[in-house]
Amino acid sequence: MKSCMRILLTAYEYAVFYLAILLLAVICLTWSLTAIILQPVLPRAAGRWFGRVVIGKIFEVFFTGLGLTGLFRFDLGALDVLRSEKALIIASNHPALWDAVMMVSRLPDVACIMKSEIVGNIFLGGGARLARYIRNDSLRQMITMAIGELKGGSHILLFPEGTRTVRQPINPLTGSIGVIACRANAPVQTVLVETDSPFLGKGWSLLKKPPLPLTYRVRLGRRFDPPANSAALMAELEQYFVSELSTQVAAPAASAVAGSAALAD
Repeated sequence: MKSCMRILLTAYEYAVFYLAILLLAVICLTWSLTAIILQPVLPRAAGRWFGRVVIGKIFEVFFTGLGLTGLFRFDLGALDVLRSEKALIIASNHPALWDAVMMVSRLPDVACIMKSEIVGNIFLGGGARLARYIRNDSLRQMITMAIGELKGGSHILLFPEGTRTVRQPINPLTGSIGVIACRANAPVQTVLVETDSPFLGKGWSLLKKPPLPLTYRVRLGRRFDPPANSAALMAELEQYFVSELSTQVAAPAASAVAGSAALAD
């Protein structure tokens, strides 16, 4: 009986995982192609608002659906308090490829700073361009556009590592967030993403099923006031992330050691 249940559970996990990927691909492609048609038709401001709202709703429904399967657990509610605030730089660690869409699913007016290859992707590019997300291929243009978004009251979502985490607890931070914060006179709200899975980390294929269930939790960290010195902010920011995330990395390791000791007994 146990063997039969294990087989059924494994089959359920594979079915949910690959159907979710297929559904997401279809939804993203459909919206991307629709957005390409809408972009030259809608006024810039209306297109930006509509594009961000639709992307947020798509991923909100997607993550809710995944949660209902019992195989994915998303605790993203901490982000909701930021909805009513204006002009924040949201700085997060970046353990997985879908960190950005998790946050976009809860924040209706956020401009993501993303790699140019994502903006050119057939599945995501049309929606990203309609929402006026910011490409990072030109540093000067990226900073100018980010400041413009903040001056207009929107949030900016930026991963200060510049790429997904490959060195625990966090990669060295890039300095662009400090420059933007200084020039826009904007506060920096840190966000800490915690997960028990390497799924969609650097080098992990989208089609490789992870062990399930898996859990993602997002919590708000310290908010840094608008800085007078960008270098000082970056030093303080990196120290803060290392301190907070080192605790997260140590906790699973301690649990594993305790579990091994219990088995040995």
